[in-house]
Amino acid sequence: MSGPQPGQHSADRPDNPLDDALGKADPEVEPGLVEELEQEKAREEAKAVDETGDRWRDAFRQIVSGSWAVALGAILLAVLAGSILIVLTDEAVQESAGYFFARPQDTLKAVGEAIGGAYSALFRGAVYNYQADSFAAGIRSLTQTLTNATPLIAAGLGVALAFRAGLFNIGGQGQMLMAAVGAGWVGFGVTGLPIPLHLLLAMVAGMLAAALWAGIAGALKAFTGAHEVIVTIMLNWIAYYLLSFFLATPGLMQAPGSANPRTPPIAESAQLPPLLGERYPLHWGFVLALLAVAYVWWLLNRASLGFSYRAVGENPRAARVAGIDVKWSTVSVMLIAGALVGLAGVTQVLGTATTGFGEGIDAGIGFDAITVALLGGSQPVGVLFAGLLFGAFKAGGSAMQAAEGIPIEIVLVVQSLIVLFIAAPPLVRAIFRLPQPARRTTTRRKSSSTKEATA
Repeated sequence: MSGPQPGQHSADRPDNPLDDALGKADPEVEPGLVEELEQEKAREEAKAVDETGDRWRDAFRQIVSGSWAVALGAILLAVLAGSILIVLTDEAVQESAGYFFARPQDTLKAVGEAIGGAYSALFRGAVYNYQADSFAAGIRSLTQTLTNATPLIAAGLGVALAFRAGLFNIGGQGQMLMAAVGAGWVGFGVTGLPIPLHLLLAMVAGMLAAALWAGIAGALKAFTGAHEVIVTIMLNWIAYYLLSFFLATPGLMQAPGSANPRTPPIAESAQLPPLLGERYPLHWGFVLALLAVAYVWWLLNRASLGFSYRAVGENPRAARVAGIDVKWSTVSVMLIAGALVGLAGVTQVLGTATTGFGEGIDAGIGFDAITVALLGGSQPVGVLFAGLLFGAFKAGGSAMQAAEGIPIEIVLVVQSLIVLFIAAPPLVRAIFRLPQPARRTTTRRKSSSTKEATA
């Protein structure tokens, strides 16, 4: 017999059922069967090769069509636009451009020096100052970046969490100001407490004040249908003028014996201790921001509460049908988001501005957090890296201005352009020829249907 014997080892058996059929087929008894089986085998092998290629192509398309690719493209386009502005405002470039056709190499050299000098100064001010006398002095730039990024990460997480639940938390400024009121009042007004207890109480007071302030917007949204964008913007102004009243009123938050709208210094027992020593500005607030990133990731990806937030953000009606309390989800997510933004205000008051603060304690971080959340794709890890990037822009922008005389407004233009390009992903995809996610799905379906029709 041509087939395998019953006692034959399984390794000697054909792996493909078509091979087994070919072995059993007798061409004299069934004239066309062998040819049909060989053709079927060839089609199966070609299909396996096509599926392997499709998997690699799909993997590549998923990589280049992800949100991070759009974010990276937006950053590159914004930096390119910033380079053009640097060239247009550089005096050496303007001078050499006057005789460009006589000696074009002078203009090209000036352009290279302007762009190279600007971004090298940005690197020295944001990452490492290689012109410093020692490594300890050079690394101070990185610690300044991390210090600037700390409140941006915390506030960005609050905005991103609300985004994932379908809410636009534009009230970061007001929530930070109320956190400053709570943490500052406890920080300089309460005395006689030991160091860890005083610090913990001030942090809880600040985060609780911010959570309740954001909870107002959540409750109005849930029970009255008031739009959270309008409500949070109005709450920003209320918080601002409320803090102004506190700072201008003796006996409330104004420093005793001073006519300036400024608080007294924060007690040492309520200050966040330095993380790397007194010579560096970085404090333990950065560690708290990292813990907040881990918490938000766990909340969104591992906790049932985070699942309800994402479900409400995708489709509130479907979530309601599935048994999710949409109103409670709306209120609770704003409470948590407000507490996260409040952490940003707490780190500012208890870690950065420990000598007292005024009306500008938020330093625009509440609105920058919206940019950070958008650039990070409303993902905790993405918010972390976006916060580090904008912290580097803030630290390096000052170094660029001091070393190269470049207006710091150029950095603000770059940040604004990042937001512009992030808000227009089709434009970024078209410029860098990135595949569109919708087209990818359609193409896959068309190719599958074509293969089935051919088979």
